[in-house]
Amino acid sequence: MTRTQLITGLLIFGIGLPIHAASHAGFPLQDSPNTGGDGTVEQFDTNAYSLPQGNLSMTKRLDFSVGNSFFRNPWVEAPASTTARDGLGPLFNTNSCQGCHIKDGRGHPPAADETAVSLFLRLAVPADPGVDADILLTQGFKPAPVYGSQLQTAALPGAKPEADMVLTWNPVTKTLADGTIVDLREPVYRIENPNYGPLPEDLLISPRVAPPMIGMGLLEAIPIADLEALADPQDENGDGISGKLNLVWDLETKQTVPGRFGWKAAEPNVHQQSMGAFAGDMGLTSSLKPSTDCTPEQECDRFPDGGQPEVSDKIANFVTFYAKSLAVPARRNMEDPAVQKGAQLFNETGCAGCHTPRHVTGTDPERPDLSKQTIWPYTDMLLHDMGPALADGRDEFLANGNEWRTQPLWGIGLAQIVNPQAGFLHDGRARTLEEAILWHGGEAAPAVALYTGFSAEDRQALIDFLTSL
Repeated sequence: MTRTQLITGLLIFGIGLPIHAASHAGFPLQDSPNTGGDGTVEQFDTNAYSLPQGNLSMTKRLDFSVGNSFFRNPWVEAPASTTARDGLGPLFNTNSCQGCHIKDGRGHPPAADETAVSLFLRLAVPADPGVDADILLTQGFKPAPVYGSQLQTAALPGAKPEADMVLTWNPVTKTLADGTIVDLREPVYRIENPNYGPLPEDLLISPRVAPPMIGMGLLEAIPIADLEALADPQDENGDGISGKLNLVWDLETKQTVPGRFGWKAAEPNVHQQSMGAFAGDMGLTSSLKPSTDCTPEQECDRFPDGGQPEVSDKIANFVTFYAKSLAVPARRNMEDPAVQKGAQLFNETGCAGCHTPRHVTGTDPERPDLSKQTIWPYTDMLLHDMGPALADGRDEFLANGNEWRTQPLWGIGLAQIVNPQAGFLHDGRARTLEEAILWHGGEAAPAVALYTGFSAEDRQALIDFLTSL
């Protein structure tokens, strides 16, 4: 009998290992419900993702509220009496941050009768590294001629949206070892009715659903040395996992730095990620991103702007503060035997090899609420090959078409309470956590193979564990 079988047997027969015990797989088992450290909050309803860090000072809570107002409220066409929030478009995907990050949570693919809002398509064309070296250094990819880096499906009156995004689904079935059949769905995207000339024949598209906002400041506070220590691009330890840091362009310092945020870890910090969203999603300029995704062929400069820049530095800082200060909800049901069993199986299958359970943040004198916190985000923040089924074929800095950043799992059990339509994975294709597991490939394929061989009881225990996060 293997050690895995022995421990699983002990759990089945109710002997169980205490949740405080160190995992035999080398990864710790969470020993506190305070997933987000001292700032963890006990909120488990539709507002579970929308609270400030629990240890935030009263003064800073006022800053949080101001940032919240600019995050939630819609931006409008210029000129307008609402001068602090005008300048939308003329090409855009949504008119508010909250339009994508629904209640600060995940977005979802559009239903058959709805326009996509919280999912959009990244665009690119194949680059020639020799010819396009400067573009690859600063943008990480070569934008599509005329259509830029993102398909904008909405426009102000007098302008035309770039095109329509059409989504259909192919059914896929997966048969597990015990004969259980799981129905999956594979998305198929088409771009129709382009309004600015023909699309490039070699166009690369990548669907992106809005991720949850919780704990971003804590993730930014993890020392980069700790992430570097987790990286193993050549798989020197032979465990089949070869995570690597992305190296991306920092617009403020004008240098290459490790990436942390975005589905391919293409942004170095929360501020740049936020200003990129203003520019790409809403057509709003900032001092960090003084231009939007409009190209000269689209003649966006014929429309009035909302000032130079449209998102003032003061507003930008409030929004960034808000994005860095959303609290992580506490874990639930930690003493449930099924949850404890699932935690062991999570480590045994190798899931924790990428979804690293625990980190300790560094020190930031300006943000004591984020400093020296023991947190349980379940991510290594690294890029991993997820296999051909999830590949988008679109490189981004060092991330190739098969590679994605390990998504944090904290709060995932509340995702569909916050937004009942929320989908999992980068394109929201997975309607359940089990579907998300079964789509994993590449470096995760051995873990998925173990999961598909589990009994129904063990599969449910692993899902129960994830739901408790």
